[in-house]
Amino acid sequence: MNLDLSGRTALVTGSTAGIGLAIVKGLAEMGASVWLNGRTQARVDAAIAQVPKAKGIAADASTAEGAKTIFAALPKADILVNNLGIFDRAVFEEIPDAEWQRYFDVNVMSGVRMTRHYLAGMRAANWGRIVFISSESATHIPHDMVHYGMTKTAQVAIARGVAETLVGTGVTCNTVMPGPTRGETMEKRLLAAKVAGKSEADFEREFFELRRPTSLIRRFTSAEEVANMVCYVCSPAASGTHGAALRVEGGVVKAIF
Repeated sequence: MNLDLSGRTALVTGSTAGIGLAIVKGLAEMGASVWLNGRTQARVDAAIAQVPKAKGIAADASTAEGAKTIFAALPKADILVNNLGIFDRAVFEEIPDAEWQRYFDVNVMSGVRMTRHYLAGMRAANWGRIVFISSESATHIPHDMVHYGMTKTAQVAIARGVAETLVGTGVTCNTVMPGPTRGETMEKRLLAAKVAGKSEADFEREFFELRRPTSLIRRFTSAEEVANMVCYVCSPAASGTHGAALRVEGGVVKAIF
């Protein structure tokens, strides 16, 4: 199996922690020249300290101006992983217009801008990998995260639509759909539970009993488990995987297709 990415340049947005940083580490181990991204220089520097081979760009990828900063620093890329995203729980009736717009800008438009820019170079080289990091929430919409679920569904649609424009080329576009993962936000919730006197094991058990009862593994996936799928999809070995929505969600989604 050819997993060698030597000579390839990769960009992972929103990658100073969690799944994004795990993807950066994985791609670097496969030989790629990886650029990570975060909103502040401090976060970028801290992430590079964990992956010394990586380079970094401090910019808000959710804005047009931030995108321009990224494009100026890295005009071309062979691999693009649209990982930037936000999520939180909210009562549907209490989500204002501005919050819907913010979620769309961060979770959807960031990937649209990145893909639109880097696609031309990939077409010219007749090789490229584009991956959108969506979520099982794209199909398993949480009642208290409807705005988040909407953006995750949008990512799947965009990735498939872009793939349709790449017929017969060496460029692929796919979506990876994680489930509940031990990323930065979940670690904060686990810490808060500890402070409240609840063990990690009890928090995890209650989470899956109440919020994800269809899970087959009944535990949080690790960032590395998600990154494994993403890194494979970015590799030469995945040349036949195109326009797909690939799940790494522990069986939460019961549909088999």
